[in-house]
Amino acid sequence: MRRNKNREGRRGNAVIEVALMAPWIFFLFVGVLDFGFYAYSFISVENAARAAVLLTSKSKIAATDQTDACAIVLSEMTWAAYGRTISSTCSAAPLVVTASLLNNGGLDGSDAAQVEVKYTTLSMVPIPGVLPGSFVVDRKWEMKIDPTADY
Repeated sequence: MRRNKNREGRRGNAVIEVALMAPWIFFLFVGVLDFGFYAYSFISVENAARAAVLLTSKSKIAATDQTDACAIVLSEMTWAAYGRTISSTCSAAPLVVTASLLNNGGLDGSDAAQVEVKYTTLSMVPIPGVLPGSFVVDRKWEMKIDPTADY
């Protein structure tokens, strides 16, 4: 049986290549996973703030209703919590919701409702210089109050 001399010197190249590339592949996978969680949190906070201001813009009385705004935000943020309990009062981290009335604060000088949602994301794997452990997502929405509403 003849042996190929060239092939014997190349044995194990694939193992060495995989060993050298494995940390970079793992680093890339963790970065993509973290980015996905952060992006989902940003989208959830944006949707929650929009839904809450839609509810509070029904009248001047509803514009300052913290309880209803908090309930809407909590219902929108159920999946963004990732198994973590969020306070049902919406007044302490990781979720703070503020609903307010802007008298003559709309773009055309009309009354407007404003909802601000601050959410501290779950602490993921930090990547130095690229991604911190967690973000504070802050979104603020304003909407003109319905002029036909009975105050």
